[in-house]
Amino acid sequence: MKWKESDFKGGITKVRAVLIYGPDAGQVDEYCDRAIEQLGIEKDNLFVLDADDLVTKQEALFAESCTPSMFGGQKMVIISNAGDSDVGVISELISHPGLAAIVIITAGELRAGGGLRSLFESGDNIAILPCYTDDERTLESLIRETLSAQSGIKQITPDAMAYMTTHLGGDRGITRGFLNKIAIYVSDKHIVELEDVEKCLPDTGAVDTDDYLFSLTAGHLTQTMMALDRLLYSGAEPNMLIRMLNSHFKRLLVAVVDGQLPRLFWKVEDKFRRALKIWSESDITSVLVRLSELEGQLRTTGMPAEILLRDFSLKLAMRASKLAIKKRN
Repeated sequence: MKWKESDFKGGITKVRAVLIYGPDAGQVDEYCDRAIEQLGIEKDNLFVLDADDLVTKQEALFAESCTPSMFGGQKMVIISNAGDSDVGVISELISHPGLAAIVIITAGELRAGGGLRSLFESGDNIAILPCYTDDERTLESLIRETLSAQSGIKQITPDAMAYMTTHLGGDRGITRGFLNKIAIYVSDKHIVELEDVEKCLPDTGAVDTDDYLFSLTAGHLTQTMMALDRLLYSGAEPNMLIRMLNSHFKRLLVAVVDGQLPRLFWKVEDKFRRALKIWSESDITSVLVRLSELEGQLRTTGMPAEILLRDFSLKLAMRASKLAIKKRN
């Protein structure tokens, strides 16, 4: 059965297994943590296995899943990084009559109609929950809920909100970490202002992230690669940058389709307007497909992530530059 976020809390105790998937890895991890907490899973009752080890450790997986806990309490099995090729083993496991644990399957983006999604969408006592990156609307709601409702912040200035919705959203874990940090920083005054946000930005560095994302889609080749160099030198994870790029192109796609400019920090608005003139809906869609493939390459090929990201960024910035020239002619 298909779940929305609101179904998770009441439904997690009623199913045999849940598939949690999508491009927002931080949100996937968050739901796993919530399931462990909500079901009261003790450390000794938790068994975690990467999907790459399903074949070699299948016997151990079934033994852990189909025997009662020696310590009492609910058992949980988590199979991470699953794909459609794993559907046979997973289907056999979650339908086993002796299943004594709740099974959580985590995955990145999965194609519609693929084996895993079809299995969990059609089951009666199993569920599927997608974790898409936050868009501007859901991100603003998350920010207000976390800062205002949970942390007692009484006011968020428009500039501060625009800055946060521009820089966050690619990964729920990074977003929550940042919001917790800023809540502590402004706890004495209960107001979030632009200056506070700028001082509490994620460690990747907002200025370099802006230069990378907005320069790339605007077709500024040199600025794009220099910003990427600074980000990687400062320790930014390629996987995280790919998720940010995915979120950035999705925001651009919404703007192209709707014809409306989203709320943006003033320093990046010109580049975003330029990108709107460059990229068509079909161009953006093809990039999003390629980004999904790139994430798969990072997980399966063993090629250095930094090299793949640099090559992809260079080609994409060159493509944007050529599209800009073509549109002018």
